[in-house]
Amino acid sequence: MSAVWRASRAAVRRRRLQTFVIGLVVLFSTATIVVALGLLEAASGPFDKGFAQQHGAHAVAAYDSAKVSDARLREASEADGVEAAAGPYPLAVLQVPEGNQPRYVGPFNVVGRSGPGGDVDRVDLWKGRWATAPGEIVVNDPRPATALLPFEAESPGFPLGDTIKVPGLSDLTVVGYAHSLSNSADGWVSPDQIDALGPTMTEMLYRFTDHATDADVAAGLTAVDSTLPSDSLLASHSYLTIQRDVASGPGSYVPFLLVFGVLGLAVAVLIVANVVSGAVISGFRHIGVLKALGFTPGQVTTVYLLMVSVPAVLGCVLGTALGDLAARPLLSGAFQGTGMRIEGISLRVELAALIGMPLVVLLAALVPALRARRLSATEAISAGSAPRRTGHGLRIQRRLSGTRLPRAVSLGLGLPLARPGRTALTLSAIVLGVLTVTFASGLADTVVKVTDASQEDVDLTMRPANPFFGEETAKERSDREMEALLRSAPGAAEVTPDLIVPLVLVGQADAVDGFFLRGDHAALGYEKQLVDGRWLKGPGETVVASEFLKQTGGKVGDRLTLVLEGKRTEVTVVGSLMNHEPNRPLFDRGTLTRLDANYRPQAHQYRYHIKLDPETTPEQYAAAVDKAAGPGLHPIFNEPASFTVAVISLSTALSLMLGTVAALGVFNTVVLNTRERRRDMGMLKSIGMTPRQVIAMVVTSMAALGAIGGLIGVPLGMVAHRVVVPLVAEAALVTLPSSVLDVWAAPTLALLALAGVTLAVIGALIPARRAARLTISEALRGE
Repeated sequence: MSAVWRASRAAVRRRRLQTFVIGLVVLFSTATIVVALGLLEAASGPFDKGFAQQHGAHAVAAYDSAKVSDARLREASEADGVEAAAGPYPLAVLQVPEGNQPRYVGPFNVVGRSGPGGDVDRVDLWKGRWATAPGEIVVNDPRPATALLPFEAESPGFPLGDTIKVPGLSDLTVVGYAHSLSNSADGWVSPDQIDALGPTMTEMLYRFTDHATDADVAAGLTAVDSTLPSDSLLASHSYLTIQRDVASGPGSYVPFLLVFGVLGLAVAVLIVANVVSGAVISGFRHIGVLKALGFTPGQVTTVYLLMVSVPAVLGCVLGTALGDLAARPLLSGAFQGTGMRIEGISLRVELAALIGMPLVVLLAALVPALRARRLSATEAISAGSAPRRTGHGLRIQRRLSGTRLPRAVSLGLGLPLARPGRTALTLSAIVLGVLTVTFASGLADTVVKVTDASQEDVDLTMRPANPFFGEETAKERSDREMEALLRSAPGAAEVTPDLIVPLVLVGQADAVDGFFLRGDHAALGYEKQLVDGRWLKGPGETVVASEFLKQTGGKVGDRLTLVLEGKRTEVTVVGSLMNHEPNRPLFDRGTLTRLDANYRPQAHQYRYHIKLDPETTPEQYAAAVDKAAGPGLHPIFNEPASFTVAVISLSTALSLMLGTVAALGVFNTVVLNTRERRRDMGMLKSIGMTPRQVIAMVVTSMAALGAIGGLIGVPLGMVAHRVVVPLVAEAALVTLPSSVLDVWAAPTLALLALAGVTLAVIGALIPARRAARLTISEALRGE
């Protein structure tokens, strides 16, 4: 065994470049696999995992506390089919007025609860502490996904000490932030505090034995309610509804993650198999020498397995650490603000990489090593000296030599035919690399198109001061006066006043914010978002989000009934928008007059959307308004959509990673080809081939593969784009017009086809230059 170990160490030291290439390829491939498996794991049911961690409630029910006692509710929770129950908890609904932080405004469900734990709905208290004293409240808000990154764990957007002001009640101070995937409350207070808030309902949380479908959850609730007064149940919701809502948010990332994850796995395994098997094949001559010295076939196999395992194990360990670091920001961006605890790369993913990659290396080395162990010493030396020139490859090389192509080019085009197996693996890696770049390019263009269409076609928005926040105003102005002031400011091209009014839609459980537009409202750019119907023409019409119609089962042409402070009016849905908030229907301002002509909004309910002249910047306009009007108007500047940034960042990072691995595969192929062709190159140099011609020959051999890979990979990437993007839109309950999928132009496709050539040339250039520097004596020394 000592002889085997010495021979293995000698082979590692002698083949330093090959050892370095194997270690580097395994390092990047392992990092890619860790990221790919991490993305696949995160994409496989993030809601289900979080829900299981919290032991979430399959049903949340609110009962009339005047009609059913706590004792009756406890007895009913022991019904057949109930796996576990929590409660009863007193429930109060606060009407939080405008002037509070927007996240609190509207109906606010507060539950009296002594702590975040329990058998059901183990609330994730992620910042601050639980409410224990009068005047304290814990607010239900999702944990930021940036908690994966320690330097962002402070969560500055969630300050402790905020106050919630409700007329007639003492102020509530926020002492903590927690999140319930069951959505069991908007906030929690101590049991002693809840009595002061006037609870009129009692909340129960149930987990059922059968809960896979809506019918199962409904049957579980029916079994519980069968022993209670028939009219005691006021409201309930199923976890399946929340699950579907989550699927339209972070679930939109799942198809992206799956595609990139599968591509990453495929590229990494192909490259490692190519590199390792090629290393063993290129060592056939050395294997023959070892056999001639008396090494048994088993010892020869062991030498080569050890030779490739040493750099592979080191690369695997470093690659796992690198993949863990690379995956954290990707997962953080993908699941930002969803509330689901994505803990980074799990131990089982790291173990899978640490165990699986060395196994891939050993299997890749074992197949050619077993073939070599069956060869005699003379056959192995002969097989390792140069590839055999027989069959179709030789005939094609002869035909190329008869063309008018430069000799270096014709020789280069024939070079891949000498090792068809190695060439096929290298070509596959290039195809997958080009496919990834094409898919990522189309995805980025589509996301940009969707974002451009989704964003209001304005340069900035001005909002009036809100006295509740301590903001002062120099002069009280009416809506018309404010509009006139903003139109008169230098640089203003169009102004659209927007009045936000809380409304109730008959038949809908949740209130909505009606956006009543006046002025140049066509300038907001909503018309380019239309996927069905038309834009507003006057009062009595509404345009809603396509997501709203999918959630409600509605369609363009339906009639909706609006309710505002007891007054009603009907409107017709005349259009649907591609990507708009489902709880923000759009109306002409005249519709509000029909609904309630005497409605008197507060100044801070208005927003003024400004379109500027090309010569004016938003900052210049805001400064001019501040100078003319004094304090009282606050600018809101446009910012990139977080979804756009996340998707483009994710696709760019993964494309670069997979492209690097593919280029390393080409690098390795060229290293092996030039080593095997040292004698041929020496002979070519001896008859006058220059170093530049050597570089041209070697680079041409890979550029041809790159061109073929580009021609195959681009159509496959286009197909992947056409399949995956609609799946994402469907998951997000968004209807996409065909225009956002039409992202391919002839120049773009030509550049993408060149991506394969670029990958091949980048990978081939360094070993080609090294081969060009070989002297004739060095090239022929082995002979």
